[in-house]
Amino acid sequence: MNWIDLHNAQQLADIRELSKSTPQVIFKHSTRCAISSMAKTRLERSQQPTTGDFYFLDLIRYRSLSNTIAEEFNVNHESPQVLLIKDGNCVYEESHSGINMNEIATQLALN
Repeated sequence: MNWIDLHNAQQLADIRELSKSTPQVIFKHSTRCAISSMAKTRLERSQQPTTGDFYFLDLIRYRSLSNTIAEEFNVNHESPQVLLIKDGNCVYEESHSGINMNEIATQLALN
């Protein structure tokens, strides 16, 4: 995986702007959660689609940023969680064992 580390609120503005031309994927990961570690491993073992940028947020380290993401994109905070941002809005979100690269790739193709 070619993760882009997400660690500040300015990046959210950049993600919104970039999503107007290229879909942006945010993966919120809890380093203290076995389910989150499993989801991360599954993503990293899969072929990464080239049709979007993939951001990684350590939500233990950046909890306030995780809360900001939930507010800005109007989603409930969950961990682990994947959000697909297109045209400045969250058009798909999934959490826990529902996270898989095949579904992300499908959503990237649809959106």
